[in-house]
Amino acid sequence: MNKGDLVEAIFSKTELNRRQSAHAVDALIKSLSAALKSGDNITLSGFGTFSVYQRKARNGRNPQTGAAIRIKTRRVAKFSAGSELKKALGTGRQT
Repeated sequence: MNKGDLVEAIFSKTELNRRQSAHAVDALIKSLSAALKSGDNITLSGFGTFSVYQRKARNGRNPQTGAAIRIKTRRVAKFSAGSELKKALGTGRQT
């Protein structure tokens, strides 16, 4: 599913028109991005949690030359699926 597919899904399941659906998707993406940029975690009950963590600096290799390089510390986004999503996908705990 891409952004256009998501807009169509919202359009078909709500009373919003396509333009309003596109604005809703854009607003959601901007809000999530801003929260993650400021270091906040985002928890959507039943779906999952988006968070940011610091990936440590490490050594790597340039794939073209094979030369050793130093990869800097950086912040990366992480997603952890919630229990309802895991159940829907059949990947949750079996009890």
